[in-house]
Amino acid sequence: MLAIRMRARRRKAVAFATAAVLTALAAPALAVTPATATTTGTTVATATAGSTTDYDSTYYKNAIGKTGTSLKSSLHTIISSQTKLSYSAVWDALKVTDQDPNNSNNVILLYSGISRSKSLNGGNVGNWNREHVWAKSHGDFGTATGPGTDIHHLRPEDVQVNSIRGNKDFDNGGSTVTNGGGSRTDSASFEPRDAVKGDVARMILYMAVRYEGTDGWPDLEPNGNVNNGSAPYHGRLSVLKQWNEQDPPDAFEKRRNQVIHDSYQHNRNPFIDHPEWVESIW
Repeated sequence: MLAIRMRARRRKAVAFATAAVLTALAAPALAVTPATATTTGTTVATATAGSTTDYDSTYYKNAIGKTGTSLKSSLHTIISSQTKLSYSAVWDALKVTDQDPNNSNNVILLYSGISRSKSLNGGNVGNWNREHVWAKSHGDFGTATGPGTDIHHLRPEDVQVNSIRGNKDFDNGGSTVTNGGGSRTDSASFEPRDAVKGDVARMILYMAVRYEGTDGWPDLEPNGNVNNGSAPYHGRLSVLKQWNEQDPPDAFEKRRNQVIHDSYQHNRNPFIDHPEWVESIW
């Protein structure tokens, strides 16, 4: 009798196990969001395709649905309507646009990531100054009102780190920059720290759309080169596109875009609102 009961229990256990396996095989697999992947230890985040913003039906209404050169032309027209700042006014603007969210007395330096007192702006060691992400010599616009004072690409940076970057194009590789937050450089290029790679790409591409040679300034364009010198080009486009994908807009970058729009220039960087437009145009 005992042997019969034991055989019955074994049959029931086998039945339960079989049912569990069949249920698992029949269950649909959980969807995996292709938002992040890891490449050589670096987290890569894919920019959302077809994102929407509160400005699509107003500010961007004439660009929605367009692609390629048509999209670029429409965005140029839209963002060219702006209030221009003097170069001296840039100091005070950056103290607001780049304010440290954890310390209202400080700004966050672009490449180094350091939080530094707003009052330490100047040209001495230990100060921060106004970094032109699209290098001034790449178009010979200097600090004149226009591309030289457009705060969509002007950022606070340590004086020494700014000097090391100089007018180099952007690319991967090189030696670690002292106090550069993980940035790297070689004789021809500069690689910013991972957290702002996308920011740099979107600033460069904003400039390429905003300044098309129609308002007295050179036609700024990205290209596939480094060592562009004084030509109105900035590289390396393929790398900038990768950085736009790897480092989508974060809260700091989005807030900055909003502050510039609301309080200063009254125009927007469209690639912060729609990072997928980078691939559509280039």
